[in-house]
Parts: sequence; C-alpha cells; structure tokens
Amino acid sequence: MVEILRDEGNFVAMKLSGKLTDADYKQFVPVIQAATEKGKLHLLVDMTEFQGWDAPAFWDDFKFDARLGDKMERIAFIGDKKWQEWMAKICKPFTRAQIQYFDANDAKDAWAWVQDGL
Repeated sequence: MVEILRDEGNFVAMKLSGKLTDADYKQFVPVIQAATEKGKLHLLVDMTEFQGWDAPAFWDDFKFDARLGDKMERIAFIGDKKWQEWMAKICKPFTRAQIQYFDANDAKDAWAWVQDGL
C-alpha cells in the first residue's frame, strides 16, 4: 500500500506498507510524474512498514527508476531494517539524484534534508 503524505510542487512524501503491487504503482507514479513537471523531484519514502514487492510491482519499480532517474534531485529513504538501507544504496547508479538513507529514529532529519533547496 502507498499513502501519499505530502504532494506540494516538486516535493512528494509517501509511506510504503506491506507488499507493493502493480495497482500501487498505478496510484503513485502519476503523482510523481506530475511533480517532476514542476522541477527536479525531491522525494521522501518512508519504508518502515514496507515488506517488498510482488513480481509485477518489482518490474514496475525498475521501469520507474529508469524513466525518472534524471528528473530527481534528492531522495530520502526512512527505514528500520538493514535490507532497506541496502536498497537505498542500490538505487544510486540508476539516478543522478542525491540519495540518503535515514534510520526511523532520524525521520525529522530526513524531512529536513530532502526539502533542502526547495
């Protein structure tokens, strides 16, 4: 499931929970695409309740990263599991954006960092 926490200009914050599906991508990708039309995207992704993807959603994620990688400025990931931190590092070669991983205890820092320069 995807919950859009904030959608203002070129800043989008969302919370992922459970296992992402193709339907979830159909919900949030248009929001992100619209934000990239207003400037380089600043994206915050809270993954503290995220459990992964189903197979079609994993493919959607790969296509999403490839298509929008050069339209992103900053991406902040918030998590509480080692694999989530690892996932944030894996994203770096697919985008020119600055990417930072923040532990759930540092969520306020993530919000401040990702909005810097807006």
